[in-house]
Amino acid sequence: MPKLSFLKNIDKNTILAGVAVLGVVVVAVLVFANNNGAGAFSIPSLFGQSNDTIAQKAVDYINNNGLSSTPATLVSVAEESGLVKVKISIGGNEFDSYVTRDGKYLFPQAIDIGGADASGTDNQNASDTASAPGPQTVADIQKTDNPMLEAYVVARCPYGLQMQRAMAEAVKEQPALAKYINVRYIGNVSSDGKTIDSMHGAAEGVENLRQICIRDEQPTKYWNYVACQMQTGDTAGCESSTGVDSAKLNACVTDPSRGVAYAKADFDLDTKYNVTGSPTMILGDQEISEFNFGGRSAEAIRTMVCGAFNSEPSFCSTPLTTDSAATSFSATYADAGAASGNSGATGANCDPVQ
Repeated sequence: MPKLSFLKNIDKNTILAGVAVLGVVVVAVLVFANNNGAGAFSIPSLFGQSNDTIAQKAVDYINNNGLSSTPATLVSVAEESGLVKVKISIGGNEFDSYVTRDGKYLFPQAIDIGGADASGTDNQNASDTASAPGPQTVADIQKTDNPMLEAYVVARCPYGLQMQRAMAEAVKEQPALAKYINVRYIGNVSSDGKTIDSMHGAAEGVENLRQICIRDEQPTKYWNYVACQMQTGDTAGCESSTGVDSAKLNACVTDPSRGVAYAKADFDLDTKYNVTGSPTMILGDQEISEFNFGGRSAEAIRTMVCGAFNSEPSFCSTPLTTDSAATSFSATYADAGAASGNSGATGANCDPVQ
């Protein structure tokens, strides 16, 4: 959770933005209280719904009641210390807020009162440094001759699917981008060393492994396959329609020295970059937020990749669609459907498997 010492490392604009978010939340609480009688200091109760739903409803409440002149968008959802941790973007700035598991109370900030030692020095852990800001503008992006933008996801996370959809659309509109983008997966090798675990259960673990094998052994089929599979989750039908070599895929999935070994390479990078949710974007060796560059759209992918070149190639001069990609399974690239469809029994959040 955020700690008091972070105040030493942020500028005045960030502080003012944080105050603005606090103001939005306070007004939201007061407006809801006035609409529901004395003592009703809560957002609508969402008990029994998934963390994703709780988080999205909190953001929707802010937007639907006109409590911010700049629309709030949901970036990611996690679970931390018994609360639903919600990362919200407002006006290009991202903030961590917290909602109680019953969906009744929203907190704009939390202070870790147990993380400082007797001298007042914070005892930071890996999860605290994961939210350190990356590049904020194209000028801030580290330049190379051959940049690589990687998305760390799981196959059934609504927001991981959203990022894969944006990347697949970018490749569809500008095939040259395929050389500079990649998808990696979040998880663990199972205790028997023969398969992998994933946050939304066995079905997701199987699909993660399938996609990893296609990516590493049949790379020319990867984007067509995931673009098909993310429509309805029809793995067998998409395998056939996109020309995936089924025998080769099955051999990879069932041979730990191939499929699991490829997956372990991804999981080692999860640890290296302290990946804490799906999707997490890494450009070069830096974590980067897609919301600083247009969100989860094909154009944002182009902007991040092209911004990392020492000398931009010619394909970078062609803008791509700015429409935000749909979340979860969707037959179309962009729609207004709710985030749903992950394989957890209750639509669990998209944190890494513990």
